[in-house]
Amino acid sequence: MDEDEVVLLGFWTSPYVMRVKIALAEKGVHYYYMEEGNLFKKKSTLLLKMNPVFKKVPVIIHNDKPICESLIILQYIDDVWNDRAPILSEDPYQRARARFWVDFFDKKIADCGRRMWASKGADQEAAKKEFIESLKLLEGELGEKPYFGGDRFGLLDIALVPFSCRFYTYETLCNFSVEKECPKLIEWVKRCSLRESVSKSLPDQYKVYDFVLEFKKMLGIN
Repeated sequence: MDEDEVVLLGFWTSPYVMRVKIALAEKGVHYYYMEEGNLFKKKSTLLLKMNPVFKKVPVIIHNDKPICESLIILQYIDDVWNDRAPILSEDPYQRARARFWVDFFDKKIADCGRRMWASKGADQEAAKKEFIESLKLLEGELGEKPYFGGDRFGLLDIALVPFSCRFYTYETLCNFSVEKECPKLIEWVKRCSLRESVSKSLPDQYKVYDFVLEFKKMLGIN
């Protein structure tokens, strides 16, 4: 077996999978990608074997050893391929700060996004308001820096930018503009998108929107 045989189990619309794709691309790690084509109806035997606890993507399998959960995977990638393109800062405080904002994002903003497409009326408006307020907090953390970590593209950038492919969906369903509300954040998205690791890892925003509409139908959400 190759010394670094890496397999990534994923699903094309998952921002958490995109995080891993970006990190592997930044590190220049060759990997084999396996799409979970029927994730919502019948998960693959391999996925159930490699992630029997949560039964979800992403999972990377490095020399037959599975690693689950996107943030744990990102840290693993940085530890294993530590001779190039560092993801985490060398400074303990900056590492902790980045982890704090990723945790905030995953607990707060990702949930708001789900509520925006899965609800309507007052509930949807409340989710939109909370989403915009949370994005503004992130925009404040970014400040005038090119990336969240300063001049270096790092953990927080990798963790957050995949969700930008959902902005069009949120905007269309909830009638607002992320760029109007958070112009500096959109400048950051455009800057990140110039990186090949990002542009090749994120799907077309219109395809994501079509998928969400089909998924809403599947769940019986009008």
